Parts: sequence; C-alpha cells; structure tokens
Amino acid sequence: MTLVLPIDPEANRLLERSPLALLVGMVLDQQVPMEKAFSSPYVLAQRLGRDLDARELAEHDPEELVAVFAQPPALHRFPKAMAARVQEVCRVLVERYDGDASRLWADVADGRELLGRIAELPGFGKQKAQIFLALLGKRFDVQPQGWREAAGGYGDPGAHRSVADVTDADSLRRVREYKQQMKAAAKAKATG
Repeated sequence: MTLVLPIDPEANRLLERSPLALLVGMVLDQQVPMEKAFSSPYVLAQRLGRDLDARELAEHDPEELVAVFAQPPALHRFPKAMAARVQEVCRVLVERYDGDASRLWADVADGRELLGRIAELPGFGKQKAQIFLALLGKRFDVQPQGWREAAGGYGDPGAHRSVADVTDADSLRRVREYKQQMKAAAKAKATG
C-alpha cells in the first residue's frame, strides 16, 4: 500500500518513487496542511527543473534556495526556515547516507534503531520521528522487527492519527478530527 493524499496525482507518484521527496514532505509537515507539505516536494522539483537530489540541495546556495521556497505560492508558510531545514536534512543524508534517503531505513536491526536514525535528523523530535516511522511501515512496507512498538500509537493498526493513516478522503477526515481533538485537549490542559 502507498500514500494516497488528495493532491496532484503526479505529486503522489513522486512521493511513491522518491524517498527524498517523501522525507522532504515529512520535513515540511508542520504548521501547514499535510496536503501542502506533501505536494511541495513536487512543486520544488518543478521549480528546480529536475528530480530532487540530496547532494544538490545540500550544496545549493542558501539564499537562492529560500527564493525558490518563497516564490508564490510559497512551499511553506515559513519558506526561509523550511528551506534551511530541508538543506540541513540533505546535508545529513550526504554525510551519513551518501545522499540516498532510502539508506536512512536500509539495513536497520529493528524499529528502535530506525526510530533513532530518524530522530537524529534536524527538526525531527520523537513524535515526528514516530509518525515518519509509521508512514514508512504502513504505506511503504519498511517494517523492521518492532517497528509498530517504536512508532508508538502512530503504528497502531486501524489508527487515524497521522499522515501514515491516510488512504482516502474518509481516513483524511478522521485524521483531521483526531488532530483537532488533540489540539483541543492540549489547549484545555494549558488553560486548566
């Protein structure tokens, strides 16, 4: 099974065939709708005129990359910060994984090791790392031993908690409802 978001079919296909595009989508998946985050790698590739390449992004002139991210419509509501974050993640991929995003999850002993690798990426806290691990396991068959446990509640079968659980319009609605409930609970706790 693969990721199915209500975005341009070409953007979905890029996420399916490009581990880097998938990872960049996850990097951008904060403070914007998930459709925006996961369609932006496709728009970025179009603006660059070629498939995404970690080495090229890592070495790209930072100011020029910000300009690419900020070009209307901006790839993220914080184009400067997210261009820098994508560049930081790509630098890690070049340094540790020879620029190949799929090597991030290749040859891991178990889910805990994979979670640790993901969590070492710039901008990936525990929750974001667990969501990406669940996305890899549920939608891309990256399932080292113990991956569900390492992904926490995001790895639960039948859950509707994150992008890892989106397979159609109904599941997207259920994920949105879950996120709204979590925000309301957090707000109530903060004010209570």
